[in-house]
Amino acid sequence: MRKLLLALLVSLPWLTACSRDDAAPRGPQAAGDSVRMPRVTVSGDDSGMDELTWRAPAVVLAAEDVADARQRAAAALAEGRLFDGSDDAIPLYLALQRLEPADARAKAGLERSLDALLEQGAQALRHAEDRTESLRRARQIAAVARTLAPSDPAVTAYLARVDDADQLTRLNVAAERALREGRLGEEGGGALAGFREVLKWKPGQPRAMQGVAAVESALVRRAEDAANASDFDAAKRWLDAAARVREDAQTVADARVRVEAIRIARIIELRDAGVRDIATPQGIKAAREKLAEVLRIAEPGNRVAADLRQRIDLATYYGLFRPGQAFTDALHHGGRGPEMVVVPHGGFLMGAAEDEADAADAEKPGHYVRFDRGFAMARHAVTVGEFRRFVQATQYRPRATRRGHSIVYDERSGNFVRRSGVDWQSDYAGDPASDDMPVLHVSVYDAEAYAEWLAGQTGHGYRLPSEAEYEYALRGGQQGRYPWGNGQPPRGVANLTGGNDRSPSGRNWNNAFVAYGDGYWGPAPVGRFRANAFGLKDLEGNTSEWVGDCWHASYRRAPADGAAWFNPGCRSRVVRGGSWASSPAQARAAWRSSSDSDMTNARVGFRVVRGI
Repeated sequence: MRKLLLALLVSLPWLTACSRDDAAPRGPQAAGDSVRMPRVTVSGDDSGMDELTWRAPAVVLAAEDVADARQRAAAALAEGRLFDGSDDAIPLYLALQRLEPADARAKAGLERSLDALLEQGAQALRHAEDRTESLRRARQIAAVARTLAPSDPAVTAYLARVDDADQLTRLNVAAERALREGRLGEEGGGALAGFREVLKWKPGQPRAMQGVAAVESALVRRAEDAANASDFDAAKRWLDAAARVREDAQTVADARVRVEAIRIARIIELRDAGVRDIATPQGIKAAREKLAEVLRIAEPGNRVAADLRQRIDLATYYGLFRPGQAFTDALHHGGRGPEMVVVPHGGFLMGAAEDEADAADAEKPGHYVRFDRGFAMARHAVTVGEFRRFVQATQYRPRATRRGHSIVYDERSGNFVRRSGVDWQSDYAGDPASDDMPVLHVSVYDAEAYAEWLAGQTGHGYRLPSEAEYEYALRGGQQGRYPWGNGQPPRGVANLTGGNDRSPSGRNWNNAFVAYGDGYWGPAPVGRFRANAFGLKDLEGNTSEWVGDCWHASYRRAPADGAAWFNPGCRSRVVRGGSWASSPAQARAAWRSSSDSDMTNARVGFRVVRGI
């Protein structure tokens, strides 16, 4: 069949070309016209390939040139030069056929040339779907083959393969254009649909496979861009879309790790900036804004977010301190101030319950008090040694020193009596006190003067505690009748009046906690008993203490924020807390007493608080 077709073709005196509108042979003047392949177009734009034509090069032979033409045609065929120039195999064999239509050698040469042409076409098709030049070459070969033998089965099959390559290229080019324009097709259509259509026609087609991978990469880039802009919800959506492109793609898993690293880095950056903000009270608002951003981008339960929240809460309630932290402040003239303990912020029900035994009307009504910020309280009462430093530094003359007397315990009578020559340097019996004993025989004015001196020495706000602060600290989170709860005091809880206590001369208490003993008759050196839940000592006993409030006959209209209830010029002040000589009723957590501002005695001392 191929020989017959070639014979019909070469019987023409020249190579003819057919247009879409005219299939008839043209005259001699038309020799060298082209056969045009259809243009490959894509979405209104071409695929980058020009219209390809094959124009049969003009070859003029005379009879005496035949031998030389045969040799040149054979050499061109052997070298694979088939149709591009006038000295290539097919143009030469066609010229020989025009001179001698019955030339068998020319016919055979054309057959071999067609076989070689189709082989070159097959080689071009191997890369035609991925390389524009290969597809262009395959189409040029198709134009020549269609001219030589349009009905040849091998040519027909080859033309079908070229058409398939054209179609696949068209789809790939369209998809690549959509990819460049950002139409990825994560929700249908776009580049991804085009590449998948190619793979449906030809599974594993390399160019389409690369295109699919490029779509995936573009989705990953969008995810990373969103992450860098702190839009991690969008980043997750893009990564989820990327994960649907190729099943079990490691690149998406790796991208998730990178996005999570971006998230963590951003969270840490915000945390560090928030920590810098909370170094000053004015920065709390900015720190909370950063916390809100952390919570927006962090996964639930993120530990860094929890840490920043805790730091902000601590700064809000405690400044640069932590609840339970102990510290001392340096004094301007050398040494350190009293040991302070940070009391946690919170709330409690202040005062006595309506049905509480031994409760006075002055301890009611019970009312809720809340501290929105923590405060620092001295771990124990101010000692004789600490007060001595103040007196020596300021030449201050406390009230009992100026007055020349105070109230002491008299061992012979078992009563409290006035004794001359007693002041802050004296113990409960009027004898010299050691420096580790709580200072006694001080008025509320003396206590306030010491606190003011501390404030000036340290630059911090030292003062007497408010009555609410004292009871809050005294209870230590308990809400019972006594600071330790209800019932008898636990062993070693405080220096209280106990049934087992004995004075130096053998006296005992008429009204005491039955079967309780602490080993002291009179005050103990500070800090000898265990601390309460807030880390404070001797609040339950040892000495009663001055607070900053004026006396009011009840808690009606008392402050709810824990501030001291103070009226300028008031003479009656408040004493709180049980002492070494207090009855069980006076050791109750709600117990309070009114005392004149100038009062000094062997049972009352004081401690200080400081703002944080």
